[in-house]
Amino acid sequence: MTTPYRILLFYKYVSIPNAAELAAEHLQYCKALDIRGRILIADEGINGTLSGTIEQTDAYMAAMHAHPLFSDLLFKIDEAEGHAFSKMFVRHKKELVTLRYDKKLDPNTDGGDRLSPKAFYEKMQQDDVLILDGRSNYEYDLGHFRNAIKPDLETFREFPEWIRNHLTEHRDKPILTYCTGGIRCEMLTAVLKNEGFNEVYQLDGGIVTYGQDPEVQGRGFDGNCYVFDERVSVRINLTDEHILVGECHHCGAKTDRYLNCADDTCHLQHLCCEACETEHRGYCSAECEAHDLAVAGSVL
Repeated sequence: MTTPYRILLFYKYVSIPNAAELAAEHLQYCKALDIRGRILIADEGINGTLSGTIEQTDAYMAAMHAHPLFSDLLFKIDEAEGHAFSKMFVRHKKELVTLRYDKKLDPNTDGGDRLSPKAFYEKMQQDDVLILDGRSNYEYDLGHFRNAIKPDLETFREFPEWIRNHLTEHRDKPILTYCTGGIRCEMLTAVLKNEGFNEVYQLDGGIVTYGQDPEVQGRGFDGNCYVFDERVSVRINLTDEHILVGECHHCGAKTDRYLNCADDTCHLQHLCCEACETEHRGYCSAECEAHDLAVAGSVL
């Protein structure tokens, strides 16, 4: 039985004239179609994820493919039982992925070689390769490719300095990069090549495509993949070797569950097992719980 909703993930680096105007028009179109999600539009392209019924997502994909700039736009499609977003946002930004690099890079011409899921898996088995996670700390902590390097960065714009400080001695090694849907590694591989790395690869379509590949079935990815919608955590490895790597913020038990701290002034997103969610009542710390109780007491 086909589920009634879909989640679409997509991006494309392409020069967009009057990007701010297109963003405003696109927001009105999405609202009229009654889809929900987050879409970024910049002079350099588009990046988005949205949810809607099968009919709505079909209509959206058809409309995008009818646009001359997006006729070859690739969509990653997940089935869902309902909306993955509560609202619709379309915003104009200076960059699709905030980098603030000192040189203008075009991922279409400057990026690393693309590897299919099968080729990426095979390349990971080689002894001399470095596997570089192109995401943030909290994403890595939930799940990552086995033996991947965690850059330990809070923002993507920290990558150039981190590369210069930690990877320079490995310029002669093959480097495999990956991220959720592919967009960050398009830019990351371009940075790596500009910094003097010669053999640089990117997982084509990102972790999402890797998990959907019928041959690879997510093999070699441990834990779950962090996604930027209400699902939060998505299983990628569909083989019997799937293991959890996320550790509960409170007790260290393996988990794939992220919570927002119940204290409205904190809302720290933290990994939390079911037992600790009950024990700590959704708070990330005793201090947050005490603060919430103090606020409630003052209101009474």
